Amino acid sequence: MDITKGYSIAYKGLKNGAHEFDFEVGGALFEAFGSTEIKDGDCRAHVVLTRAETQLTADVAIRGGVVVACDRCLEDCCVPIEFEGRLLVKFSDEVHEYDGEVLWLLPGEDELDLAQYIYESIVLSLPYQRVHPEGECDPEMLRRFRIVSGEEFAEIESRSAEPKGAGWEKLAALKERLESGEAGAEEK
Repeated sequence: MDITKGYSIAYKGLKNGAHEFDFEVGGALFEAFGSTEIKDGDCRAHVVLTRAETQLTADVAIRGGVVVACDRCLEDCCVPIEFEGRLLVKFSDEVHEYDGEVLWLLPGEDELDLAQYIYESIVLSLPYQRVHPEGECDPEMLRRFRIVSGEEFAEIESRSAEPKGAGWEKLAALKERLESGEAGAEEK
């Protein structure tokens, strides 16, 4: 069975008015969409589908968490997800492109597939920086990725600028001659 079919609502038999649906969102949905950044997840999507004569309105609330790589230590990190949004579903004999806010269905269709909407809502709910709470990162990885301070960088730069041996002295002399214009005069 296609995993995304588990996020469909058969609305044809529903009476006008509000109807509630709940969906469990796990790692299988992220795999189905080929997500490379979300490794796993445990979210709940609560949908209030309001049916009217000419359209459907889906008010979607998603709560839970997903597992991503921590931006600081690269270890798995659980990031909380909170999303609330509204999807309008309109009917038309013409094919229209889904724009993220309005989904167009042909009048003969009888199911509303929310898999893509739920997936995109979770991805867009991810914070810009995904990190463990302070002090929970892997200390070994932090040590490996440690960024040098300004003082340490200046010391490293000064050591690398110091000439080492006769070869460096010859290069320094050549550099001086080039800068003063002597090398160009000799070649003429």
